[in-house]
Amino acid sequence: SKHSVNLDNRTANVAVRPFELEMGFQFELHVTVSGKKINVSEIPELPIPRDWMRDKLELNFYKTEQGGGGEIENVTYSKESGTAVITFLKPG
Repeated sequence: SKHSVNLDNRTANVAVRPFELEMGFQFELHVTVSGKKINVSEIPELPIPRDWMRDKLELNFYKTEQGGGGEIENVTYSKESGTAVITFLKPG
């Protein structure tokens, strides 16, 4: 648990300590489904970057064990309106 690190001709003694990660976010989405696209609305504004939210939406709708999903062609996310359009490669 204790280490020595050499930085710029100086030695620093460091120790490893456990830390807690912040809890994840849980939220409810409202979804309208068509053959190839899903319109998602009422996405809450969270303190995460726009790209992270887009990636989270893509991962969520890619999962097939939840009774749907599949390969994603595109995710268009608007933080301002709290909406997204998920486009799948194949209709289903």
